Amino acid sequence: MSRPHRPERFDIIDTSGNRTGRTRRRDLVHRYGDWHRAFHCWIVVTAGESTPAVILQRRADDKDTWPGALDVSVGGHYRAGETLRDVVREMSEEVGQGAPVEALDFLGHRMYACDAESGTRDREIQDVYIWRTPLPFDAFRPNPEEVAALELLTALDFLALTTGQITTAPSRRCLPRGEIIQAQVRHSDLIPSLDGYFARAAVAIDLTIRGYPHPII
Repeated sequence: MSRPHRPERFDIIDTSGNRTGRTRRRDLVHRYGDWHRAFHCWIVVTAGESTPAVILQRRADDKDTWPGALDVSVGGHYRAGETLRDVVREMSEEVGQGAPVEALDFLGHRMYACDAESGTRDREIQDVYIWRTPLPFDAFRPNPEEVAALELLTALDFLALTTGQITTAPSRRCLPRGEIIQAQVRHSDLIPSLDGYFARAAVAIDLTIRGYPHPII
């Protein structure tokens, strides 16, 4: 007999990122707006590309926050007691490829709060990383349970799109079965934020590509 599924539990943290010693089920954390930790990773592809490019994920249509919108390459939650070495599992789960912790470059922390129309109250401190992958884009696959598609656009187009210089950019779109098609992404597809998160990430990626040793979100 299989064991019943145990719902995920998150560590509840304070606004400085310290664990309070309490945990709560994921659904209750998002109901009551408890602060918790999340993992973000921006993936930069160079293999097979004429210029460095950035992977964005298009969120699944059944997500409780921002369905169908464009988001960071990989985003997920730390389960109770997890460390970075544990939470990098989110990479394989969402985009079909994982990275060793040693290959990730830390960009900083971000505080994020969102009250969705669905009733979800999300309060996260996000640990933000960049992965300059040695893999080509066609090595990645979106998990259809969480990700509708992956979009690849040049780092320069990503910078121009997020800073308002252009409103659309060409992309290569990877679908769950691995088919890659030519597409476009729009500035309005990006999850909006008061702190200009996507623009800040685009600048940090640009600085990293140019060899600046201390990029930060």
